[in-house]
Amino acid sequence: MSTKRFSKIVGSGSYIPTVQVKNEHFLNHSFFDPNGQKIETPNAEIIEKFKDITGISERKYAPDDQRNSDLAYLAAKDALESSKIDKESLDYIIVAHNFGDVKPNSTLTNQLPCLAAKVKNLLQIKNPKTIAYDVLFGCPGWIQCMIQANYYIKSGDAQRVMVIGSETLSRVCDPHDRDSMIYSDGAGATILEACETEEASGILAHATRTDTINEAYFLRADISDKADFEGNKNNLFIKMHGRKIYEYAISYVPGVVKEAIDKAGLDIKDIKKILIHQANEKMDEAIAKRLYRLYQERNIPAKIMPMIIQEMGNNSVATVPILYDQIAKDKLEDHKLKKGDYIVFASVGAGMNINSFVYKV
Repeated sequence: MSTKRFSKIVGSGSYIPTVQVKNEHFLNHSFFDPNGQKIETPNAEIIEKFKDITGISERKYAPDDQRNSDLAYLAAKDALESSKIDKESLDYIIVAHNFGDVKPNSTLTNQLPCLAAKVKNLLQIKNPKTIAYDVLFGCPGWIQCMIQANYYIKSGDAQRVMVIGSETLSRVCDPHDRDSMIYSDGAGATILEACETEEASGILAHATRTDTINEAYFLRADISDKADFEGNKNNLFIKMHGRKIYEYAISYVPGVVKEAIDKAGLDIKDIKKILIHQANEKMDEAIAKRLYRLYQERNIPAKIMPMIIQEMGNNSVATVPILYDQIAKDKLEDHKLKKGDYIVFASVGAGMNINSFVYKV
C-alpha cells in the first residue's frame, strides 16, 4: 500500500480566564425585552429558567488587563510548551474570532494588525514564512480554520499549522439583555502536522453549509434593549434570535454531521465522541437525538457528548478547542481519547454557518 498525507493534531493548549462569574451576579441587573419593555419577572426566576435551558451556572471573564489576543497567545504558548514543538517550524498561524481585541467597557473592536499577527509577535516568532491571518466565521470559526489548515497540509503547502479560537464575548454583550448571561471568554489552540501513513488517520472528512436568505441576521450587532442606555451612544452589542437559532440548529446541524460521517465511510456507531460547540445544553442534546435518529438509532451512548458549558459558558470559537484540550490532557473526568478512536467536531453560529469534521485519533 502507498502512503497518503493526513493532518494530525500533535499539540493542544487552552487558556481559561481567571474571573469567575456565577449566575448570582445577574440578580441585580435590569433586563429589557427586544421591544424596550422592562421585564418584570423576578431575576431569580429568570436565572433559574436560564440555567434549566442552557445548563450554565457560571462563566469565565477575562480580567481588564487582558486582550483577546493575549488569551490567544496564552493558549498558543500552552500548545507549544505541552507539545515541545519549535515555534519557528509553524507554517501558518490562523486565528478564529469575531470581535478582535475589545477593551473593557467599550465594544469598539481593534483588528489592526490582525490577532494572528499579534500572537506571532507575542510568541516572538522570527520566521517570515510563518504566515499569520484571521478568519471570521461565527462560532464555527475554529473548525473552519481546521478545515483550511487540513487543505494546506494535504496539498503539501504546509507541514505544521497552528489553529486558535479566542474570544472575549463578555465585552460585547448588552447588560440589559437576558442573553448576556450566556456569553464568556476563553481561548483554545491546536497544532496540526502532516503525517504520511498507509492507514487513514487524522482529519478524514468534513462538511459545511451557510444559510443567509432568512438566517443571516439571527445573530447581529445592535444597540441595547434599554433604549436610554448610556452605552448606546458609542456601542453595538451582540444580539440573537434565540428561538430561531435553536430551531435552525436542531434542523440542520444533524444533517451536516451525518454528511461528514458518511464522507468518511463510517457509521454513527463508529463514533466515540462528539465535540460540539456549546451555547445551550438542551439544544446540543436535541441535536444529538436527531443525529442518531438519522441513523435509525434511538439509544444515544452515555458520555458520547462531553459538556463543559456548565462552568465555562459560551465562549464562541473557543469552546471546541478548549473542550478538546481538556480531554486530551485528561482534565475532564470520565472522558478519554485513545488511538484509533473516531471523533466528530461540530459547530453552528453566526452567518448562519454550520460545519463538522471527522477525526481519527
